[in-house]
Amino acid sequence: MSADTKTPFEHVNDVVAQLKEMRHYAKNNVETLTAQWLLFDGELKKLKQAASTETLMTRQSELHDALNEQIAILEELATTLQPPPEQP
Repeated sequence: MSADTKTPFEHVNDVVAQLKEMRHYAKNNVETLTAQWLLFDGELKKLKQAASTETLMTRQSELHDALNEQIAILEELATTLQPPPEQP
């Protein structure tokens, strides 16, 4: 189905699917960065690089939270756009 023939419901569902994929990668990024942080925390502090890494971890976590919020909003919107079931 081309983009021109999609309904608003289908567009919203496409965006939700993409945001869920982004959320998955954001979560993995937070987990990976946290694991690295825990391994090298002392070294980063000695090199005066701990603050910048903490900032990245915080920003990545905020992105994950924002994605969750937007997904919830769009899923609610999708329920209002869903066409009624066909009557037999």
